Amino acid sequence: MAHIESSGNIPKKMKAVVNYAPGDFRLEEVDVPEIGPGEVLIKVGGCGICAGDVKTFHGAARIWGGDGQPAYVKPPVIPGHEFYGQVVALGEGASKKYGLKLGDWATSEQIVPCGVCRYCLRGEYWMCEVHNIYGYQKHDAEGGFAEYMRFPATARNHKLPEGFPLHMAPYIEPLGCAIHAVERADIQLDDVVVIAGIGPLGFGMLQTARLKNPKLLIAIDAKEKRLNLAKELGADLVMNPLKEDVVAKVKDLTDGYGCDVYIHASGNPKGVHQGMNMIRKLGRYVEFSVFNEPTLLDWSIIGDVKEIEIRGAHLSPYTYPAAIRFIQEGKVKAEDIITHEFPLVEFKKGMELAEKGDESIKVVLVP
Repeated sequence: MAHIESSGNIPKKMKAVVNYAPGDFRLEEVDVPEIGPGEVLIKVGGCGICAGDVKTFHGAARIWGGDGQPAYVKPPVIPGHEFYGQVVALGEGASKKYGLKLGDWATSEQIVPCGVCRYCLRGEYWMCEVHNIYGYQKHDAEGGFAEYMRFPATARNHKLPEGFPLHMAPYIEPLGCAIHAVERADIQLDDVVVIAGIGPLGFGMLQTARLKNPKLLIAIDAKEKRLNLAKELGADLVMNPLKEDVVAKVKDLTDGYGCDVYIHASGNPKGVHQGMNMIRKLGRYVEFSVFNEPTLLDWSIIGDVKEIEIRGAHLSPYTYPAAIRFIQEGKVKAEDIITHEFPLVEFKKGMELAEKGDESIKVVLVP
């Protein structure tokens, strides 16, 4: 029998939210996960509610299948991929592999790569062909809407440093994604940069882009409360597309050319059209969104008209260390982004608040 190092007093049962089907998330008592060699068990400290969790609840085709796409989620499964917790058990070899010991605070990247596919073997683990993401695949990658959580043997785990502000730890995952999107944009010092969609991801993109010191940094969103915060967190200008012609305004600011970089994070098809019209010829467009519906576009804009570089951005490859450091050092401020906390028993209230987004930015469930 493999050796397991444990802090003791780990219960057999725990409370967890379980996803059975679209619209069918239930708070249940389930077994605490058992761990094997190379695996880690944490007592969850908190888990953020992502827009992807809300879209999963509402049955998005990207997740449940449809519109020519296969089903991605494998229920029944515990949702949640923006988590952190305290290490309470370590499988054989896990301590040495991850530099973890009992009592440490830790997190794990949202993807659990297989380690053997073409992409994993090339170091491109975030595009793993198997592509298990915490919170979506039964047993293989159960999520953090629970009291305890297992990190599988191929997970990419990170210890949180001494003095890390733990209540901000659920923001590590969104910030890691934001950093990757900004890196994909290849921002130069003379660039005019537009971030469209100022939610949790957008705020991370905004603050990370600020560290690149572009010529002009513009935030676009339809919620005035978020635009006001964007001003405080580094935007040179903010714009509301419901109140002004943002395309015309950006072109006016750039002698009619358009922005150099457009990063889209709203998941709204209107944001795609906005970006294509706003960006200059030979500009760089970065897409980081989960859409609820297809987006129709005249593709001649991409090639024949502007020769735009379209760059996708997915997950957070190699960015967790930077995200942890940015939060700890205060380079990225998360205090005003994590706006609400709810106990697991109130997960429905938390998801409703996260979906509306009028009063909240990032909502966290605390077991």
